[in-house]
Amino acid sequence: MPGSFKTEGVVLRSIRYGEADRILHLYTADRGRVNAIAKGSRRPKSRFGGRLEPFFRLDLMLHEGRSDLCTVTGASTVDGYSGLRSDGSAIDSAARGCDAVLRLLDSVDPNRPAYNLLCRYLSMLDDGARLRAEGREAPGPDPRALGLAFRLKLALAAGFAPELGACARCGEREGIVSFSGAAGGVVCGSCEAGGFPISAEAHRFMVAAIGRPIAELPPASESALRQVERAIGDTLSHHAHVNLRAVA
Repeated sequence: MPGSFKTEGVVLRSIRYGEADRILHLYTADRGRVNAIAKGSRRPKSRFGGRLEPFFRLDLMLHEGRSDLCTVTGASTVDGYSGLRSDGSAIDSAARGCDAVLRLLDSVDPNRPAYNLLCRYLSMLDDGARLRAEGREAPGPDPRALGLAFRLKLALAAGFAPELGACARCGEREGIVSFSGAAGGVVCGSCEAGGFPISAEAHRFMVAAIGRPIAELPPASESALRQVERAIGDTLSHHAHVNLRAVA
């Protein structure tokens, strides 16, 4: 029903529209994907200030009318992730993460695990950027591993997680040697046709990324991470018909 509603949300994309407006692609805690217009938000004295930029986490007041676009009537900052915004690599990682959310989650149904994951990912990028700015090494996984773990968990939240516990074709739990995007997961030696070889290290990383908190990833070599990225890409291409940008 048309009317006003409150929700928390993250700005995934902000597009200039007309002389003074913005079109926003939002991912919200209670309404899933929401597209909205913020009228007059680009005027110098706009009440929204600069908080309608990508990666801002906001408390929003929105009005839902007959248009496909809601109208933003109020917005206050929950977290602006200011550390992230001063670090080029963190900005790039955040942009690719938000792009993955845009491509994978287009439903208006709420998906709180996906929303919480997005907020946690932005917070970890922000923390890492702050520590680097202070000349300190950020604890936890490196940005590439973190980005891949985020995508795996996002695929799980979207319903496209690959099968990792047994051969996706025959159910055999031993002799896993390959990964098949078409089959939807790891495959054994008898079913490997059409897949690509996957190392035990890459397999372990994927299992940990799905099953552990995003900050508790095992170390993985560059070659293993390349296999993980290919596995995620092949799975989403075959089953979600989505091609994501490479992880930064």
